[in-house]
Amino acid sequence: MPDNRLGRLMPQAIAAFMTLTLLVAAPVYAQAPSGSNPTAQAVNEQQLLDELRKIEGRVTLPNTAAGLLEQPQGRDYRSFHEGWLPWIGGIAITGILLLLALFYFYRGRIRTLATESSVRILRFGALERLTHWMTATAFIILAITGLNFIFGKRLLMPLIGADAFSTWSIWAKYAHDFVSWAFMLGILVMLVTWVWDNLPDRHDAHWLRVGGGFFDKTNRTHPPAGRFNTGQKLIFWAVVLGGIALSVSGIFMLFPFAFTDINGMQTAQYVHATVGIILIAVIIAHIYIGTLGMEGAYEAMGSGTVDINWAKEHHSAWVETQEAKGTIPPRSAAEPAE
Repeated sequence: MPDNRLGRLMPQAIAAFMTLTLLVAAPVYAQAPSGSNPTAQAVNEQQLLDELRKIEGRVTLPNTAAGLLEQPQGRDYRSFHEGWLPWIGGIAITGILLLLALFYFYRGRIRTLATESSVRILRFGALERLTHWMTATAFIILAITGLNFIFGKRLLMPLIGADAFSTWSIWAKYAHDFVSWAFMLGILVMLVTWVWDNLPDRHDAHWLRVGGGFFDKTNRTHPPAGRFNTGQKLIFWAVVLGGIALSVSGIFMLFPFAFTDINGMQTAQYVHATVGIILIAVIIAHIYIGTLGMEGAYEAMGSGTVDINWAKEHHSAWVETQEAKGTIPPRSAAEPAE
């Protein structure tokens, strides 16, 4: 009987001993060094949090990038496209229109002092005019369809409805994609054709000092200029360099992920949208001075010829060069028409 009683008490004694051992050892274990660095753990946790902002999975498609559903740069791009970009576009376009309106009310149309003569000289040949109008037409189409991506949903869709806006946007995208090739070709031809005439020369500094004579209400300030004055040179290089930036970024978007990853695609859209808006503002100013702003300017790209008295006022150095070459009559022949 005593042995049976001892057998029953033995498990209880062992359990009590183990419990007592744990109670004694727990404080000692808690005070012992863990071998881990809390600071390093904090860094790892922050890295983990940053990584968790990216939602990515595994896919069986050949395009492994399809597994990336969300990443931090995408939120930055969305904020730019939906927030900053409309403001940048609105300020740039309405700003240039307001400035041109104020300039017109201050200066009026720039007239030619001398009366029209009977002598007209060739300013731009057929190929030059064809290149100009092809590039200009393509740019206008690209500008309208491009602005649709920024302002269409906000301004146009409430007016024509969602269905009509959807149809228009689809065709606008097609037009934007295909017309862009004509624009790129035009930029290349313009660069090859006019680059030498748009290099800096000795007349540029003086032209800039007097503002091209644009702010002289007496209309008697006409700084000498070659075939292109300094203002035209600035527009030329803005169009060429801006056109190259639009072309490269546009090709990246025409062939998505062929040359870069998702971050590169977003950068291309940043560049394309920002440069496009700036170039639209520049071209609006160019259109103004070539039509309403200056008498006789449109004829240069319309018929290709200009009155020699107009040319002497606005491009006197070029006229002197042409006279020296014998390609135009001497100045004595440019008498006012009766």
